[in-house]
Amino acid sequence: MVRRSRYVHVLGLGIIAVAAGQSLLKVASGGSALEALIDFLLLGLTGVLFLYVGRWLSESEIEPDLYRRVATWSLAGVGVMFVFLLLRALHPGIPTEFTFGTRAVALAIGSVAGLGIGIHESRAIAREREIERRNDALERVQTRLEERNDELRETQRELEAIVGELETSNERLEQFASAASHDLQEPLRMISSYLRLLEERYGDDLDGDAEEFVAFAVDGADRLQVMVDDLLAYSRVETRGDPLEPVELDAVLEDALTDLGVRIEETDAEITVEELPRVAGDRSQLRQLFQNLLSNSLEYSGDEPPRVHVSAERVGSRWEIRVRDEGIGIDSEDQERIFEAFDRLHTQEDHEGTGIGLALCQRIAERHDGTLEVDSEPGEGATFSVVLPPVEEASAT
Repeated sequence: MVRRSRYVHVLGLGIIAVAAGQSLLKVASGGSALEALIDFLLLGLTGVLFLYVGRWLSESEIEPDLYRRVATWSLAGVGVMFVFLLLRALHPGIPTEFTFGTRAVALAIGSVAGLGIGIHESRAIAREREIERRNDALERVQTRLEERNDELRETQRELEAIVGELETSNERLEQFASAASHDLQEPLRMISSYLRLLEERYGDDLDGDAEEFVAFAVDGADRLQVMVDDLLAYSRVETRGDPLEPVELDAVLEDALTDLGVRIEETDAEITVEELPRVAGDRSQLRQLFQNLLSNSLEYSGDEPPRVHVSAERVGSRWEIRVRDEGIGIDSEDQERIFEAFDRLHTQEDHEGTGIGLALCQRIAERHDGTLEVDSEPGEGATFSVVLPPVEEASAT
């Protein structure tokens, strides 16, 4: 149901009723029916206009409480015309005889003029109210934004404090690792030296069990020495790395293969390499990464000679380097554990190692704003994928 302005609607019906009544009186008093019809149309069409405006108001931006204002202005226009007609009748030099048509035209003009003024004023008031509402809404939004900005600034201060604490903690951790490595290395070298000296000087006096005990002690000291060195390298990935610069991965991999040359020959390994790209990286850390990944593939090759393939593929804006082997593979539930420091899947008797190698590789990848992942099935080998930045990002550190 269409909502109308009852004020303007009633006013329109009233004008039509007055027009009809005056026309009927004119016909009843012997006047011309045609003139009566014309007089009715002059004023009746004005009433129809008011009916239309009463319907139109509900679809306009004018609010319902302003409908009365529109009707008031229309009545004021009628009143002005009444005053005009009255003054004209009272003027001594002007004939006072008015036809109904003259009165109808005058009243129609006054009412339409008042209607127009009322609509114009009401629309202006409606726009003013809308602007005020929008201003109020903007002020509320601005207040919320200011509150949010205050919260963000407070969060930023908290994050800066946390970052500062982390930097301090990392510095202390590095100091601790460095001090611990230096403090441990000398006693370990001493233990190894004296155990070997004991074996050389008194080896003939030792029985089989004693010789085995000495061998175990020397091996344990040597493994502990390697573990301390690996732990020190792990702690220094972030703080002692070189700036990232353009690096030829072909040359880096060649250096890593040279380091592993003896082991490759001993295991009769076959390593195939596709052309590798230039990336933004720390040459020494990438060399360590390749060396650890290749060493891992050689260690877990199974009973067959190791078969390793190194390839590269552009993925989006980054390079993905893959090291794929045909070794014993890794269970899916263990594929996250292998990147945890000191978390070994096999005993020292089965496979040598400190349990830090892959953790170090992952940290190197993260330092290059990349990732290191593994895809493997038991008995089907493993593929280690490391994502590295392109050479365009060589300005990063």
